[in-house]
Amino acid sequence: MARPLVAIVGRPNVGKSTFFNKIAGKRISIVEDTPGVTRDRVYADVEWMNRKFTLIDTGGIDPRSDDVLLSQMRHQAEIAMDTADVICFFADGRDGLTDDDREVANLLRKTHKPLLLVINKVDYAGLNDNLYEFYELGLGDPIGISSVNMLGLGDLLEEICKNLPPQEEGETDEDEHVLQLAVVGRPNVGKSSLVNRLLGQERTMVSDIAGTTRDAIDTKFKASNGTEYNIIDTAGIRRKRVVEEETLERYSVLRSIAAIRRCDVALLLIDANDGVTEQDTKIAGLIRDEGKAVIIVVNKWDAIEKDTGTLEKFRKQIMEDLKFMDYAPVLFLSALTGQRVHTVLDMVDQVWAMASKRVPTGVLNDVLADATADLQPPASNGRRLKIYYLTQQSTCPPTFVLFVNDESLMHFAYERYLENYFRKTFDFTGTPIRFILREKKKEK
Repeated sequence: MARPLVAIVGRPNVGKSTFFNKIAGKRISIVEDTPGVTRDRVYADVEWMNRKFTLIDTGGIDPRSDDVLLSQMRHQAEIAMDTADVICFFADGRDGLTDDDREVANLLRKTHKPLLLVINKVDYAGLNDNLYEFYELGLGDPIGISSVNMLGLGDLLEEICKNLPPQEEGETDEDEHVLQLAVVGRPNVGKSSLVNRLLGQERTMVSDIAGTTRDAIDTKFKASNGTEYNIIDTAGIRRKRVVEEETLERYSVLRSIAAIRRCDVALLLIDANDGVTEQDTKIAGLIRDEGKAVIIVVNKWDAIEKDTGTLEKFRKQIMEDLKFMDYAPVLFLSALTGQRVHTVLDMVDQVWAMASKRVPTGVLNDVLADATADLQPPASNGRRLKIYYLTQQSTCPPTFVLFVNDESLMHFAYERYLENYFRKTFDFTGTPIRFILREKKKEK
């Protein structure tokens, strides 16, 4: 059985994300005193009183706004409410009951879901009297809390657990690894559109306004082949000088970098209209530095005029621009039309298999012997590099320990030769491979 879902909803700037971060135990949602900061749904797994559930933070609902982004935020909140088992309706104890609160309450009544009325920012006893006016909503007893000062959070969590669906006997979480898939790239290259295509639903907001996605958003789904994925849609990573102009965006960039660090496979989206830009190169460098498997996805391919050989010319140019990532497969697709999107998950599975591959030590050393026979290790000042043997230390990325006579004798070009030889033999498509040198004095 899947974990129950608990949605946090309310008008903008009532402290929903602050509560979410306190309960999640880490800073997941962006928190800033600017209405509309949290735009999409953000998830975190929570455990309280031996009950496990998933908490969903949502963008603020502004019932009166015709703004495009605000209306999409409202739509995302409605999706969260539709999927939730329990809804926590947040209001501001300092502001008191507002007309917008009444509008949101009317929207929530239509869900017919268990509903908890939470009055946030009740930071001291004198504000308790403000709770009484919220009885007007007819949503039961208001629960006063202060997310910032962590007052009343235990009582609220207890009420949440009371309203969760009954726990099935023998219910446990699945132990199988859920493949973590991060979608990264510059702003407005179609990341959210691709996520929505892969999921077959409008999971994240899509807009021509660069920077629409600010949080890294997790969504678990199961493909037709039975494989379970967690797809992470991230905020676009912009140039540093642009980021410095907006504190809020700096948090988003950090979120995207964190998403790369916790993913198994990264989808690096490139706009076919622009080709590989300087910023694309920097993002690719982040992925390589973190040792992550990667697929280069050229989006908006439908917008390119084509003739014979256009695709291969484009692929060759990408490999030229991203020489340090020449092991990455390149997919050409259109998230807008759905062209070739079906190939993405198959390639993800292939790349993940390579990144998690483990090669027996005996086979490795046979291949090493062939490689050194084909091209002798380098020498310097009359001394030649000797590689005694190697073992695979770990996977993701595949990491090999080479026991040598002198680390300083290993030349970069020869290490590159060994990498290419191993790739030719074992494939390792889509994943970096790493060598660690250890000196081993030869026994006399």
